[in-house]
Amino acid sequence: MDRLTLFGLLAVCLMLLFYVLEHRSSWFVLCFAVACALGSAYGFLQGAWPFGLVEGVWAVVALWRWRAARRKAAGGADYDNAATTGRRR
Repeated sequence: MDRLTLFGLLAVCLMLLFYVLEHRSSWFVLCFAVACALGSAYGFLQGAWPFGLVEGVWAVVALWRWRAARRKAAGGADYDNAATTGRRR
């Protein structure tokens, strides 16, 4: 097994592990996003660009979910006193 294949195996195993652990902490959602980005890199490096593209999309979706989970944990609002300051968090 060459190094590229081992890299891909590691990325996919990490994706599975962090996906299973997502319910425990939002940080596992972030780890899942990083693992998806690694899977995307593997897909492009080995020449399977559709796989790389899909994994890249999953990484973005996971980052979006992590951001939403962090906001929810911090108070739930998208805006800090938006009625008076108009500033977005």
